[in-house]
Amino acid sequence: MTNFSLIITAGGTSSRYGSSNKLLEKLDDKTVIEHTLSSFLNFPEINEIIIPANTAISDELKNLFTNPNIKIVQGGDSRQKSVHNALKYITNEYVIIHDGARPLIKQGVISQVMDSVIHNGAVSVMTKTTDTIKEVDENGKIIKTIDRSKLYNTQTPQAFKTELIKNAHDKLAHKHFTDDASMLEYLDIPVYVVIGSYTNIKITTKSDLDFAKLYI
Repeated sequence: MTNFSLIITAGGTSSRYGSSNKLLEKLDDKTVIEHTLSSFLNFPEINEIIIPANTAISDELKNLFTNPNIKIVQGGDSRQKSVHNALKYITNEYVIIHDGARPLIKQGVISQVMDSVIHNGAVSVMTKTTDTIKEVDENGKIIKTIDRSKLYNTQTPQAFKTELIKNAHDKLAHKHFTDDASMLEYLDIPVYVVIGSYTNIKITTKSDLDFAKLYI
């Protein structure tokens, strides 16, 4: 059996959400981050979980997660820095990276990600873009309509051969990326697609939490 490590990002300040941290908001009977993590706990292959956390919620997370396989570590002032720090604790050959604020990830998608990364080395969950996309200039004038047939919306989880993503983070620590797959793309390392679900939303605002309550 191939073992996997899991990084759940929790380093953000939830500045767009409001005065409380969105990861600790209740979604039915559990917090958002508990729902997020629960989707992965049924996989025995995932035997190491690292949560790079904002210091403001570290103690609460330690109280929520007492499983010895779950380690709460220092988050950074950006998502990239949080993941980079978490990667220092990874010991398995493959690592899955998932947003703590995506509590509706389906176990079937996780399974596909785990299968695909073993064969491909780097994968990202995505959904096909359904809206018509326009390119607009700085004055608000539409320049052109972009062919959406090859456009995808990026989600998480993303998964990688650990050595690949560690090297990418080390080489590109001085740059700024909003997701880990983009770092490999920058280095011309192929990343492959796993088709996800449109319900795998990221909770950013209180309206997103309301939608998550409906979906769940």
